[in-house]
Amino acid sequence: FMEDDKKIISIILEDGSIDQVEVLLSFAFEDTKKEYIIYTKNEVDEAGNVTIYVSSVERVDEKPVLGSIATDEEWTRIKNLLRELSKPEEE
Repeated sequence: FMEDDKKIISIILEDGSIDQVEVLLSFAFEDTKKEYIIYTKNEVDEAGNVTIYVSSVERVDEKPVLGSIATDEEWTRIKNLLRELSKPEEE
């Protein structure tokens, strides 16, 4: 990602506080029409890896509301998509 292309959004947490996060990817599965967002707070763990988060996106009164990933099937599909996206492009 180029620095200029960062998309920062505000997330209102359950306790009412607001987090600024960087959107890495948003997508929907065509068959289910469910939307998802992958984002980071740019936190680094002990191993030096940046933590990423995945949430479902639901529309409530036209406003996006983040939810949890409900099923193992959803997690598997999301992980498979991320694996595909992280593969080096073949020339």
